[in-house]
Amino acid sequence: MTNSFGEFADAKMLLVIGSNMTEAHPVAATFVKNAVMKGAELILVDPRKQPLADFATIHVPLKVGSDIAFLNGLMNVLIAEDLYDKEFVANSCKGFDELKEKVKEYTPEYVAGITGISADMLREVARKLSSVKPAMCCYTLGITEHTCGRNNVLSVANLQMLLGNMGLEGGGVNPLRGQNNVQGACDMGALPNVFPGYQQVANPDARAKFEKAWGVEKLPEKPGLMIPQMMEGLVSGKVKALWIFGENLANTEPDIAKVEHELSSAEFLVCSDIFPTETTRFAHVVFPAAAWSEDDGTFTSSERRVSRVRKVSQAPGQAKPNWWIFKEVAKKMGHEWKSNSGPEIWDNEVSILAPALAGIKFRRIEGDGLQWPCPNEEHPGTPVLHRGGVFTSGKGQFTPVEWTPPAEVPDKEYPFVLSTGRRLYHYHTRTQTGRSGLDYLLGEETADISPADAGSLGIVHGDIIRVRSRRGEVKVKAKVTDQVPKGMVWMAFHFRDGNANWLTNAVFDPFTQTAEYKACAVAIEKI
Repeated sequence: MTNSFGEFADAKMLLVIGSNMTEAHPVAATFVKNAVMKGAELILVDPRKQPLADFATIHVPLKVGSDIAFLNGLMNVLIAEDLYDKEFVANSCKGFDELKEKVKEYTPEYVAGITGISADMLREVARKLSSVKPAMCCYTLGITEHTCGRNNVLSVANLQMLLGNMGLEGGGVNPLRGQNNVQGACDMGALPNVFPGYQQVANPDARAKFEKAWGVEKLPEKPGLMIPQMMEGLVSGKVKALWIFGENLANTEPDIAKVEHELSSAEFLVCSDIFPTETTRFAHVVFPAAAWSEDDGTFTSSERRVSRVRKVSQAPGQAKPNWWIFKEVAKKMGHEWKSNSGPEIWDNEVSILAPALAGIKFRRIEGDGLQWPCPNEEHPGTPVLHRGGVFTSGKGQFTPVEWTPPAEVPDKEYPFVLSTGRRLYHYHTRTQTGRSGLDYLLGEETADISPADAGSLGIVHGDIIRVRSRRGEVKVKAKVTDQVPKGMVWMAFHFRDGNANWLTNAVFDPFTQTAEYKACAVAIEKI
């Protein structure tokens, strides 16, 4: 996030796109509702009439996978009607002429044919966004989990720069991260192309620094593999061993049948987890890990805030913190790592090696934490990025992108589009929430369909139906709801039975390798 959660409640206008915030990020959604109650306007862009629609000034029910066409259409209107922030664009951005040329193609009438919304609604939204400054944009996995996810994100950034909404409180581009501490994991270098602190592995100076710090020679010059490549490598033999910690791939990856074949093909599979899962069934070795409340350490939230995690209970049995497990395995491989706790790792390694985190020492996050970048110990942290229109590379770069449809679209045999997400009462694959009593509130999966589709198929609420894709099928209860538009099926992946990932398509964004969980073609029938 370029901005902070604390700004949500005081925002003047919010554009929420591809985010079922009320169920996936309920605390953040409360801040948004508070803003609306104080007079802010909310524009919600979502195929479903999800709960936040009740608070929206405008709900834009665009078709699944048409976000780029919609965003390009907004920019077409802003430029054509001279509504964009010309001063910000001239002083703080580059590449405007190329963007203008591209979005010129996306007239409101052309966009209407792609998105299913009217040209008048597109114009209304563009004019509304230009009428209030700053406006804040929030998105979640509804933007990123597409084969064009990277381009979706670029389009959001293009729009906010065009409106001059960057570097201001109550503005910015604010992705709400999909899982707990995923921001922290990325910050620590859990990406194949960077070291901790987003230092590129291709940079020889960065490699030299980490070679010296880690006591090794010749760190790889090229990025490593991403998850889909790792999984396919288990079958081809390119990957001989895989270590999975804190992830239930057998339920979360698309096309579960394919994933199970890949996991069963592993020559050597190690899992670290706090409970047995569908994935640990395939492991040759399982390390029992300590849970988050069983060790001292840090989490980093979506707003780049590094906060303390305090130990409140002893890990049961033989369970150990992940850092301890990694350290002991490294010792068997001949390395003696000096740090002996999460706080020591942070102070002696993380803050020393990552310039953006250099001023964040463990003693400084005793209260409410600190937001990076925080380059020294006198620095108060950075709630808002790009202040004064100054970007990391100097000026903000407009990157024109073309709309592309989902990899799989409805046809005669599979006439519905399936989109997936999360429900309020459960988290991910229920490894934790399924053991906490929340099944009492939501004990099974459903397939959400529109009243119109239910009527045409003779389905009533609660009927058992079959949902079928080119990869598999599930039997699940029908939930007939006006939240879902005609032609769409919406499901989650919290339960093993009825898991949407038996159906989802294992196709990926070519840049980020993020799966297209938000769109595939399915058929439904009453059993």
